Amino acid sequence: MGIKGFLIYLLTGFSAAILTTFFLSNQKHNSHPFLTQQSNGFPDPQITSVRIWPELEFNWRSVLATVIGFLGSAFGTVGGVGGGGIFVPMLNLIVGFDTKSAAALSKCMIMGASASSVWYNLRVPHPTREVPILDYELALLFQPMLMLGITIGVALSIVFPYWLITILIIVLFVGTSSRSFFKGIEMWRQETIMNKEMEVRAALSNSNDQVIMGGDYEPLLPRKARSGWEILRFNIRLKRILVLVLVWVVFLLLQAFKTNVAVCSPGYWVLNILQLPAALSVYLYEAIKLYRECKNRKLCGNTETVCEASIDWSVLNLLLCALCGILGGTVGGLLGSGGGFILGPLLLEIGVIPQVASATATFVMMFSSSLSVVEFYFLHRFPIPYALYLISVSVMAGFWGQCLIRKIVIVLKRASLIVFILSAVIFASAVTMGIIGVEKSISMIKQHEYMGFLSLCDE
Repeated sequence: MGIKGFLIYLLTGFSAAILTTFFLSNQKHNSHPFLTQQSNGFPDPQITSVRIWPELEFNWRSVLATVIGFLGSAFGTVGGVGGGGIFVPMLNLIVGFDTKSAAALSKCMIMGASASSVWYNLRVPHPTREVPILDYELALLFQPMLMLGITIGVALSIVFPYWLITILIIVLFVGTSSRSFFKGIEMWRQETIMNKEMEVRAALSNSNDQVIMGGDYEPLLPRKARSGWEILRFNIRLKRILVLVLVWVVFLLLQAFKTNVAVCSPGYWVLNILQLPAALSVYLYEAIKLYRECKNRKLCGNTETVCEASIDWSVLNLLLCALCGILGGTVGGLLGSGGGFILGPLLLEIGVIPQVASATATFVMMFSSSLSVVEFYFLHRFPIPYALYLISVSVMAGFWGQCLIRKIVIVLKRASLIVFILSAVIFASAVTMGIIGVEKSISMIKQHEYMGFLSLCDE
């Protein structure tokens, strides 16, 4: 399908759902002026916004939530999607948190799992090349656009009606999960062919007094063994990390200032507009760098890719990546996830191998989720004891999930397992959030509640 087809699919899903809403919003419904729309895209289960914080205690609910949270964090970070689509329903339906608090705690879990996953990946060498396993070039290209999109998505979550968000969940999640699944099947077949070729090569090389003459295979040179500390130092690029942290700090300060101004006031719009130069400056710097380097290599006849992505860094592809990054962030802000549900499949579409796609998506997601956690902390959106407990569970899950799956990948020589895990997590999120959304939407239709767009300025 490629990046163009991926982008067309995202835009088509958004456009079809929004046009349908314009049609339904013209119909007569009994409106509920005190119905509140939450930052994760789901309104509270009650008509009024009521904060529900269960006590942290040992019971079947906390045990079940721990198991689901551990598995969701483990598989979510391996796939590079976080797992927010699983955490929000789990915290809301099983533990009993109100939806707003569940979304905030979900971000805490994503942050914890992402941080531990990044720490694990920094201590792992690249599987095929002598480069860091984290692609900092792609991180600098997508992170500013992703964070800009998250701001847009949070605003749209207030405006969009509940049933529209449910449709977007089903359309986008099912589409991206099915695409990832078919890509995993394709990779599995390629790996099967490669493994058979390696077995033939090993059998010929181990046979007595046989020498391969004129073969197509080049001898495999053993990679230089490096200690864990050497791998960690090699994987860290301080200058690029500082740029990413700077973007994070700028967005954090702008969001902090926004909490002290009235919605739709002149100061509110000024602070929103200031996010554009903060994001575009970093994106344009990285985009120009990729374009020039790609052009110079083509002029010199060098076929080596500029970064992990195998696409040609033309102006059109750079613009498409920017748009996909904004859409990914918008979906993340709209649905209360970290944007990994779009970024993970997108990295695979542009030719990034699964191990690097997972590590890079998780790295970028760590910045977006931690930004939300800091915002939610200042707004007192989650109980500290429960947040610390869930973060600790996610930290352990993210680390051990990466450790276990990566070892299985090495033993089986099947990197496609990461793609299948990514597809499974996205599909599970589509099922859980879709079922809850459909059930609530049907209830709203039966009660003749308002089904059109809400007003951002009446928040």
